[in-house]
Amino acid sequence: MCVFLAVVGKWPGSPSPVTAIGGQNQRLRRNDVASIRVNKAKQKLQKGEVITVVSGLQSSDIIDFLGPMDFDAAWIECEHGSIDWHELGNMTRACDLWEMASVTRVNSNDPGLITRTLDRGSLGIVVPHVNTKEAAEQAAQSTKYSPLGYRGMFGGRQSFGVSDYFHRANDQTMVIVLLEEAEALENLDEILTVPDIDVFFIAPSDLSQTMGHIGDAGHPEVLAAIDDGIAKIIAAGKVAGTLVNDESVEEYAQKGVQFLMTPWNAWVARGAAAFVEKANNAR
Repeated sequence: MCVFLAVVGKWPGSPSPVTAIGGQNQRLRRNDVASIRVNKAKQKLQKGEVITVVSGLQSSDIIDFLGPMDFDAAWIECEHGSIDWHELGNMTRACDLWEMASVTRVNSNDPGLITRTLDRGSLGIVVPHVNTKEAAEQAAQSTKYSPLGYRGMFGGRQSFGVSDYFHRANDQTMVIVLLEEAEALENLDEILTVPDIDVFFIAPSDLSQTMGHIGDAGHPEVLAAIDDGIAKIIAAGKVAGTLVNDESVEEYAQKGVQFLMTPWNAWVARGAAAFVEKANNAR
């Protein structure tokens, strides 16, 4: 008995790796035909467009659940929470499948940590507590290969099958620095002079703590500091980012913020509370 089998697999951004017809295997040489994965979120920012970034993700299954909702990027949380190196690879892979850019917050501005996070497939690095020009320079240079930086020469998952990866990776990786302390806003003019940073993100909660309003990110002084920081970032021709919700997203978008991050679990909490209240009041 003869079996004729045709198998065609398609991965976003790359050709079919194997085609088997009539029992004769014709394996495509990926080094010849694979192209680097394009960071569509970064492209939108460069065009002056807004991107939506969802956070609160703890597994690849949640990314798959949110994938059809058309977020531009997924914020993978590795400063807080329980995500390990194995799960990080699966989560960035899920982002690739849904064509969302994976941006991972590391827990320190450490070159080795940043290199390993990129090697696990992340297309962007979120660096916490960047308070000085020197810290911003380290964040940017740790994420980029020469001549822009000194990222470790390995490449990792995103480089597989891409012969010119080391020459093109810098164009696709994103650097997001978190301005989450009063000191960062005091040094903002200097920080904004650092090249190769894609997003300057003002983080309200930690900022409120350093301004003497712990737990009150909505305090008028905190909100005024955020607005002032956003205005400086935009005036310098840079991309501003911050945390938003259903009530504030339009306000900050109208102020010129392009990188709009929101936690999905807040929607679940509100929906669950409303459901329980309706059920209890229905009797």
